Amino acid sequence: MFMRLFTSAIFAGALAGLVGGILQLGFVQPVLLMAELYETGQLVHFGAEPEAISISYAGIDLSRDLWSLAFSILIYCGYGLMLVALMGIASEQSLISSRPGLRHGIMWGIAGFVALHLAPSFGLAPEVPGGASADLEARQIWWFATTLATSVALWLFAFARTRLMIALGVILLLAPHIIGAPAVSQFRGPVPPEIAALFASRVLGVGLVAWVVLGATASYIFSRFSPSH
Repeated sequence: MFMRLFTSAIFAGALAGLVGGILQLGFVQPVLLMAELYETGQLVHFGAEPEAISISYAGIDLSRDLWSLAFSILIYCGYGLMLVALMGIASEQSLISSRPGLRHGIMWGIAGFVALHLAPSFGLAPEVPGGASADLEARQIWWFATTLATSVALWLFAFARTRLMIALGVILLLAPHIIGAPAVSQFRGPVPPEIAALFASRVLGVGLVAWVVLGATASYIFSRFSPSH
């Protein structure tokens, strides 16, 4: 059973990573490449004549695209393992049905997106190259603490049976943002804010789609391989 669930988690993660990677190549990478042109000075934001800019897929860089897809698949395989493990824990404790439906899988996926993408981006938005940023170690610590606190909070919201536990979930959800993410000392950078905003929104959009695919696929496979099926 363990090996079947492990294999299923890898399959669900690979599918979600493939979908997310393809969407990233079509929607995120063109914005990233445009930001790199500003970072290297090939395009200038201030002090130059206005230019007509078109952000679209720039063509195939086979090596870069394959590495991007491979990285996306590896990341979501890891997410798939975590998600199936949490589903297994919830099922063993009779918190969820051993045969969750598609709707429940989508809800699991959205919860994962909120914990690992949306909540951290509230303090640390996805950054384009050349943008101002705080100390890397401080950002990593805050990101990890935020994802952990948000994950526990969402678990409590879904499964807690007492008001005290729900109140604890609210505290955990808010605490990282009350403390605040590491801040930059000054705002700077050659990349236009419009490109930075578009990059952040597309990263979050692609993340949401990939997590919904992951949750739905993992839930379907978990239902098929659960002992009570």
